[in-house]
Amino acid sequence: MVQEYSPKIIGFLCRWCSYAGADLAGAMRLQYPPNLRIIQVPCTGRIDILHLLQAFEVGADTVFISGCHEGDCHYMTGNYHARKRVERAKEILKEVGLEPERLEMFHVSASEGPKFAAVAREMTERAYRLGPNPVKQKVRSAWLANQPAAHVAA
Repeated sequence: MVQEYSPKIIGFLCRWCSYAGADLAGAMRLQYPPNLRIIQVPCTGRIDILHLLQAFEVGADTVFISGCHEGDCHYMTGNYHARKRVERAKEILKEVGLEPERLEMFHVSASEGPKFAAVAREMTERAYRLGPNPVKQKVRSAWLANQPAAHVAA
């Protein structure tokens, strides 16, 4: 039986701007794909490269960080640190054989609900264009290989 591909998108959103922008998109009843999983963070500067890489390891097809506009960070320089980490994480993705386009950073303010919806659609379109995350299948296969037969059958 062939399953239809439904991409998994993870968005790390700062609580001050982008999460409020996502909330506004919902209040405005703007349509964006339902396969986006939002993780609220105090500031994009708190996101470590390991968080981004682990999102791919657990099966995300695309990942994005969305925070305050540059120069408007509630914690002064958090989004500058995040931008540098995203750039480094993209280099690591390329080194391990994943497309760097699977990861992106956006700036969405609290008043930009339509922009947030557009970002969610863009990352979903990228996931469809790039296809399933190849790491997801490898991790799942390794997990299944280490499970007792009773777990695999269930």
